[in-house]
Amino acid sequence: MSLPHAWLDDVCPSPYADQLALGFRLLRFVRPLELEYRSHRLDDSFELKRIALSVALLLWLAFAALDFSLVQGPQVAWMLGVRLAVFVFLLICAGLIVQRRYVHLLQPLSLSCILALGVGAALVVGIAHRSDPAYPYEGLLLVSMAAYFLVGLRLSEALFCSALILLVYVGAEWLADLPASRLTNNVLFLLFGNLIGAVGCYLLEFKSREHFLISRLMRSLAEHDSLTGLHNRRSFNRQFERVLRQAQRAQQSLALLLCDIDHFKAYNDRYGHQAGDKVLQRVGTLLQDAARRPLDMAVRLGGEEFAVLLYDIGESEARQRAEALCANLAKLDIRHERSATASMLTMSIGVACLQPGGGGELAQLYERADRALYEAKAFGRNQVVA
Repeated sequence: MSLPHAWLDDVCPSPYADQLALGFRLLRFVRPLELEYRSHRLDDSFELKRIALSVALLLWLAFAALDFSLVQGPQVAWMLGVRLAVFVFLLICAGLIVQRRYVHLLQPLSLSCILALGVGAALVVGIAHRSDPAYPYEGLLLVSMAAYFLVGLRLSEALFCSALILLVYVGAEWLADLPASRLTNNVLFLLFGNLIGAVGCYLLEFKSREHFLISRLMRSLAEHDSLTGLHNRRSFNRQFERVLRQAQRAQQSLALLLCDIDHFKAYNDRYGHQAGDKVLQRVGTLLQDAARRPLDMAVRLGGEEFAVLLYDIGESEARQRAEALCANLAKLDIRHERSATASMLTMSIGVACLQPGGGGELAQLYERADRALYEAKAFGRNQVVA
């Protein structure tokens, strides 16, 4: 399968866009994305696994009741023994799956349940064929179809389960002395059925992975500025509350740096909007480098206005970080002939802090930083005011 990804050329670089462009025909992402996808798949398929296991328990009991009407003789006791052992195992797994605290065991438990059902069914068929060669074996295909479509297994896992079930079935029929022609016919039927299931499972997983990448990419685009890749104002407003609550719980301070590129309109008028966009991207990279810690955030508020939210930092250190930003911009030596401040591109920064236990909200912090930025611009620009 091929993915049309020409539209990705207009998307700001991200791991999701890169993976879409690269493709995943082997149903595999790069390692960080693969781990994220598997975690997402576990959460997404939790209810599905619970429902599938409940249905499996009911069907297993129903087939146990049918054994009495289909098979006569001592084999029935052996068949019921196998069914009872599998039923008890499924009940134990169901008890673990229902409890959310064992989510990390969800995938191995799902594999174990499918294998228990398949191996148990193969053994029951082998035992039944000792006295009644007409006993239906097609239920094995139902177990394989459940592995492919109903339990949320990946293709590799479903193929492993189905192959193992088929091997156990062949062994059980060989011990039951089923005629070779009959066994060959049954195995071919199961193989072709599994082939259809595997193709369908491949297509489903491919679409599942594609949907995962596109949905994450869309969410990223909704929360980030398309030009610089920084968070946008909406994302900043939403995530600030989370960071503020974390800071209050941990008794840590927050600092907000409001940044404004000096005389940016004059730069656009002199060098053109394309050059202006490149400048915004380079400034965005500087700000992103300054907000590398998990709870830090670099934001493009709009136009030439930016913000950096820094977690667990005092006012003096926040001022030093702001001074370092101005110095790093100066090192880029971006010529600005129409600047009334300097011969190169410069930036003014206003700094404000929230102290531990001091309370406050985004509006207050933003107002104080904005007032400091106003002073920085009023007193000549290209400076930091805290």
